[in-house]
Amino acid sequence: MLTLAVAGAVVVVLLLSVVVAYNGLVRRRNQVDNAWAQVDVQLRRRYDLIPNLVATVQGYAAHERGALEAVARARAQAMNAGGTAELAHAEQALTGALRGLFAVVESYPQLKANGNFIQLQQELANTEDRTAYARQYYNDSVLSYNNAIGTFPRNLVAATTGFRSRDYFRVEGADAGPVTVRF
Repeated sequence: MLTLAVAGAVVVVLLLSVVVAYNGLVRRRNQVDNAWAQVDVQLRRRYDLIPNLVATVQGYAAHERGALEAVARARAQAMNAGGTAELAHAEQALTGALRGLFAVVESYPQLKANGNFIQLQQELANTEDRTAYARQYYNDSVLSYNNAIGTFPRNLVAATTGFRSRDYFRVEGADAGPVTVRF
């Protein structure tokens, strides 16, 4: 009888451990999903600012068609990117295109003095900062989640219940800083 009670207690403890581990993994997975949603919000904000910026530049520098088209193409690719890696690559291309656009702007003093353009530049700079923070928060959440599903005994629960590791959002050249905005 005592052996049966001990065995029952062990089963209950194991079952509770599995439930606690599973619930912890769900919380971390939801945190990663929420963090990704915050990255997405900031990227959408960036994508929404770009057409206004391009339109303002186009009014002053219409013959700089190559730089304007490069930004439009890069924006479209970023908006249609599939996974984390593809989005990171598209974001790198968009940042490069924006840097090219700002290099063109340097040749137009009237444009650099335009109040609407200055405001758009500031909004873009603020959005770049917010995006960097959201990306950092996402990557921290992914680290916590991946650690949780990779450590014993949660790795057993994760493997049997379908939890898979997530990719970090790495943008090559992101350490170089955001798009340079000069006034």
